[in-house]
Amino acid sequence: MRRLLAIGIILLCFSFAPENDSEKILWSETEKLTWDDFQGTPKEGSDYVASTNSGISFSFSYTKREDRIDFDYTIESNFYPKLSWYKRGAVSDYILKHEQTHFDISELHSRMLRKEMETRTFSDNIKEEVQDLYQSIETRRKEMQRRYDKETDHSQISEAEFAWRDFVAEQLTKHERWK
Repeated sequence: MRRLLAIGIILLCFSFAPENDSEKILWSETEKLTWDDFQGTPKEGSDYVASTNSGISFSFSYTKREDRIDFDYTIESNFYPKLSWYKRGAVSDYILKHEQTHFDISELHSRMLRKEMETRTFSDNIKEEVQDLYQSIETRRKEMQRRYDKETDHSQISEAEFAWRDFVAEQLTKHERWK
């Protein structure tokens, strides 16, 4: 007799977006961000001319039958229009590409998470292991976003900006199998 021991569904929307914010744009290889996608209100007093709010949404479920664990998952990279903003008259195509690269970094980490989910072997403690895996990837995503802005001085250092764009594009290609 097969005994269903556990079914777990975890829906985690990880970014700075509130969980009830259902409006999002999924990352696309062919559809890039436009300024029309940025629908939020600029932060008063901010030194920046634009801000991208993106992140990873992740859900999974699993069942355990005898000695086998079956699981399913969905991983998406999202852009949140109402939480992303720009200052009219202060932006350019160059800045838009900087913001797109932030979204691309989130997609890269979505692919990294898919790769880990596909290639990892989980134990009976799958729920905690998957949560730990997600947290590890999310920590790396946030750190890369921070480093990108620091090393480019929020796009002000063009040489670093172009190097980062190339690096992220190369990494997306390297992880293409997991898109």
